[in-house]
Amino acid sequence: FLYHRDMAKSALKRRLRRARERIVARLYRHDLPALATIFRTDKWNAHRYIPHYERYFRPLRFRRLNILEIGVGGYADPHCGGHSLRMWKAYFPKSHIYGIDCYDKRSLEEPRIRIFQGRQEDPEWLRQIVNTIGGADLVIDDGSHANAHVITAFETLFPLLADDGIYVVEDTQTSYWPGFGGSSEELNDPTTTMGYFKRLLDGLNHAELLKPGYQPSYCDQHIT
Repeated sequence: FLYHRDMAKSALKRRLRRARERIVARLYRHDLPALATIFRTDKWNAHRYIPHYERYFRPLRFRRLNILEIGVGGYADPHCGGHSLRMWKAYFPKSHIYGIDCYDKRSLEEPRIRIFQGRQEDPEWLRQIVNTIGGADLVIDDGSHANAHVITAFETLFPLLADDGIYVVEDTQTSYWPGFGGSSEELNDPTTTMGYFKRLLDGLNHAELLKPGYQPSYCDQHIT
């Protein structure tokens, strides 16, 4: 009985906290740093991503978008996480927000937020998700941060991104951490996140390459 009573109390506290979040968020729905603080996402304070998101996302706020974020947060706790999903919901009032995570996070779903369980290193599953939601306009990789997973997800999802869509990769510092498959010795190693993306920079200038027979790749032709 005590166990179930404590569970009920925890659930009630979660509902009240989220209700308070929604009420306060209405007052600051145009202010992404404020929303990041209200929803307690580490994209602000712990990291300094929010000003960059605001710069690129503000012109898109009132469009009807499919926003897909890899990584819901909270690790194995089914009731923990979803902070940034709720922030995006408040900031993009006409968009649908989708999250994917290796743990079951469906308890965090709410209107305009849907969460799928699976792994970002599974290309076929990622394709199925994009097909299910009807395409992706913004993709934010805040998932495992393992270098191989980041690269696999990008190579799978970027070609499925809408025209003029934006693909974001967070926490690229793991490119230098061996525990995540990174390296501080071989900075241009193409199997690391930063080494991989550095190579794509040359593709921005593919029309200027004086290399007979060079065939532009998909990324060469579609990254701006």
